[in-house]
Amino acid sequence: MDKLTILGFLIAATVLESGGDAIVRMGLTQQAPGSRALYFLAGAALLFGYGLTLNLAPISFGRVIGVYVAVLFIVWQIITFFAFRSLPTPPVLIGGAFVIVGGSIVAFWETA
Repeated sequence: MDKLTILGFLIAATVLESGGDAIVRMGLTQQAPGSRALYFLAGAALLFGYGLTLNLAPISFGRVIGVYVAVLFIVWQIITFFAFRSLPTPPVLIGGAFVIVGGSIVAFWETA
């Protein structure tokens, strides 16, 4: 399967997961029960979409997780910036670099 297709599935899954988590977090701050319920339902729908999309990716589950975690870190930082106006701190950036390197090793290291 084309690597760009696999990457597309993973990016879609990470956007759905990060977005769903952000919406649930926003729902927790809502005072009106109806508004809170709508946020929770929207978040639940996005999180279901994440699980479905990740498991439809045409790559073995063991390898998909490595790339997924690395892409998730990047997408999570973008969503955190836009949804909560929060920049990553140096420890987050350094730890994230380790996440990206580790995910790349899991996904791309070929064994004989």
